[in-house]
Amino acid sequence: MTVQTDSRLYEIMKARKSVRLYDPSVEIPKEEIEELLTMAVSAPSSSNLQSWRFLVIQDQDIKKEVRGIANNQAQVEDASAVIAILGDVDAYKKVEQIYTQNVEEGHMDESIKERTVSGTNKFYPAMTKETRMNIASFDAGLVSMQLMLLAKERGYDTITMGGFSKEQFAARFELPENLFPIVLIAIGQAAAPAFGTSRLPLEETTTFI
Repeated sequence: MTVQTDSRLYEIMKARKSVRLYDPSVEIPKEEIEELLTMAVSAPSSSNLQSWRFLVIQDQDIKKEVRGIANNQAQVEDASAVIAILGDVDAYKKVEQIYTQNVEEGHMDESIKERTVSGTNKFYPAMTKETRMNIASFDAGLVSMQLMLLAKERGYDTITMGGFSKEQFAARFELPENLFPIVLIAIGQAAAPAFGTSRLPLEETTTFI
């Protein structure tokens, strides 16, 4: 089988790299970040509960503070914005709102909605907090990847950062108990090319049975 390498999606995937040096003079309008997030949340999520939440940091003084929380990584301060991807362990509490909207948009009928809402309200509260955190973290990975590809399609560069004090971050932004920080994404325009990276051969990571 020949892998198609001339599609626009493939080009974007190959072009996206983790950029660490950003042009601090580049500003991305709030409206454009809103557009990117609106498209990114088409990502799949567990039970369609969309447990991701976003904190978009554009203020330069606040970015400087976050740099101190994030192991002094320069991209936090120099990028146009830092998008904190948060998880909501109580995302299931929006199930009625979400599935009512599904009905209104014609994606399902009322009986399916009622059955789903009932099951969700029974199943999710019975989970441990750790389990719900794991679900939110998985969802965060899906929406983060879509966001980064969409940003690259718009001509912007990104990098994900897990190396920051989540405790300090939560305290600085007074996150309620149901929200927890998962990853930071810097977005802007590169001031220098990113390093290329290699990948392990498929036969070392994949088994067919």
